Amino acid sequence: MKRLRIGFLLPHYSPKSASIMPAVVEALAESGAIVEVIHPVEGILDLSKVRVEHDLYVLRHTSGLSLSLAGALHELGAVIVNPYPVSAALKDKIVASRTLEAAGVPTPAAYVASQPQQLLALLDLGPLVVKPYQGAGGHHVRIIRTPAELAEVNCGREPVFAQRYHANDGRDRKIYAIGGRLFGVKKVFPRRTEEEKYGEPFTLSPELREIAVRCGRAFGIDLFGVDIIESEGVPYVVDMCSIPGFKGVPDAPRLLAQYFYAAAEQAARAEVPPHPVPLALPGNHTHA
Repeated sequence: MKRLRIGFLLPHYSPKSASIMPAVVEALAESGAIVEVIHPVEGILDLSKVRVEHDLYVLRHTSGLSLSLAGALHELGAVIVNPYPVSAALKDKIVASRTLEAAGVPTPAAYVASQPQQLLALLDLGPLVVKPYQGAGGHHVRIIRTPAELAEVNCGREPVFAQRYHANDGRDRKIYAIGGRLFGVKKVFPRRTEEEKYGEPFTLSPELREIAVRCGRAFGIDLFGVDIIESEGVPYVVDMCSIPGFKGVPDAPRLLAQYFYAAAEQAARAEVPPHPVPLALPGNHTHA
């Protein structure tokens, strides 16, 4: 029987990293798959030699060379988790925000400008949250309440992305989807300790479950993470990630390894087209 081949496009992990992805790679190898880390690359990469050599590719690092390699592999017919067009769209907060809103997902009002000062009039209606339009991980997110704070915003030549600020009733709600299974984890923001990064599991309400399902359907994927805040009892999706860290999900390395292995099996049997059509995300599994 042919052994499955799975290629990972990963970020650089330091020896002190607490990422679960190395454990996922190890679990897949123990299950019999041939697992190779194709990014980070060592030395020079001859682009003419980039070929589809794996049944499945896992795109964990959605920026820089990793995302570009995924795009090249996508055009060559590779099966990627998550597909390159989806990963690229979710990385772009302008695209992702409008896509989620169009799908009926409750999101804060969102704005984009070429210069920070163009947002000045919006402060008359209350604070804004300004964040890099292609950022991730909550880095460089600022709450802007005054014109002076807005004047300090410097996005260089990049667009300025802003959302209407809604005061959080408590901790952030993280919803992680692995296949048809949904997991809720409450986390503080910003997270400073490793314990805070893992948060506390909570049982999803039917409303939050439906919101997560809508998010998945909007992009045709069933592996993702959603960030939700609740303000005065109203939930708002403030971000969505293609493949998050899944910290706080019970037994996450094993579940992800099983997911990737099954996806590789389907791809090897040509059950997954190179350009997947949107899939319905089962919504009847909720886990604390």
